[in-house]
Amino acid sequence: MVPISTTPEFSREEVGLALRNPGMQLEGLRYPVTPIGMHYLLIHFDIPRVDPATYELPVTGRVRNPLKLTLEDIRARPKVTMPVMMECGGNGRAHLSPRPISAPWYDEAVGCAEWTGTSLRPILEDAGLLDDAVEILFTGHDRGLDQGVFHDYERSLTVESALRDEVFLAYEMNGVPLPPQHGSPLRLVVPDWYGMASVKWLKEIRAIEEPFEGVQQVLTYNYRQSADDPGTPVTRKYPHALMVPPGIPDFLSRRRHVEAGRITIEGRAWSGFGPVERVEFSADGGGTWYDADLGDAVGPYGWTSWGSEWDARPGEYELCARATDASGKTQPVDGKEAWNQGGYGINVVQRVPVQVG
Repeated sequence: MVPISTTPEFSREEVGLALRNPGMQLEGLRYPVTPIGMHYLLIHFDIPRVDPATYELPVTGRVRNPLKLTLEDIRARPKVTMPVMMECGGNGRAHLSPRPISAPWYDEAVGCAEWTGTSLRPILEDAGLLDDAVEILFTGHDRGLDQGVFHDYERSLTVESALRDEVFLAYEMNGVPLPPQHGSPLRLVVPDWYGMASVKWLKEIRAIEEPFEGVQQVLTYNYRQSADDPGTPVTRKYPHALMVPPGIPDFLSRRRHVEAGRITIEGRAWSGFGPVERVEFSADGGGTWYDADLGDAVGPYGWTSWGSEWDARPGEYELCARATDASGKTQPVDGKEAWNQGGYGINVVQRVPVQVG
């Protein structure tokens, strides 16, 4: 299980994970589609080297017609291009106390790229799922040691979830072939779910007759309150709003400095449980909330822009934003409500200290 730190200092291992797995600079929220170099990364093991020219994807297991698809075969299928807001399941973990020791994200493990590929459903239909298939297992080429077990990175979806029309295999990101760090030559994209479901560097798709119980399915990515808690799986993204930090930053602390006057606070919001219906803004640490103006969504699975006017007068402030989605879910104001042993799905309200004048 994930170890827990009771000290505020980050360990050497956490710093190493942060260096390997960059987050999106929050000023990147200004872009409707996140530039490739700004999109967050979480790479569990090493980036495998997979040659697109010789690449083959087997579709096997409980199917009538096993397939072996080259990248050319996949690219010849009907094309899907879709902006998808992606967020790491561990985003927000560093806000917690005590803190689970893993990738120490605050709010930056996000991005909204435009992915191009082909729908998964017709591929599974061509393979012909047998009646006893209950899940679809996706295996990546990346391999390592986690929770004391050597394994390929693997995740499964129920057959029902895998056959959703919006689930697809992507071979391009923002109009260019997938970069190595984002899953070249082929990855899975599961809109609405946290990023752990979108398996990179696909090695095999297998229909299985029993629920998958691999490391990344049952030992990690579960909401648990203790080591003995069986937990519930991490799936869809909880509502989350982030603002572009206003003004200019102090280099080390990132504390913001803003000139007095009327300014526009802007940002993006999203949820995997339905459209964002409300974003609220506070300039006093959450004591008083005001409805922000909602803008356009970047497609049905992208993020939604929002903005709020603020009369910035000289003084010290803590700016906050929170989102509410169509299902009625909203963001908690602190980490106590959201705490879980792995630090997953932490969508606490963003807080930005600001000095005006």
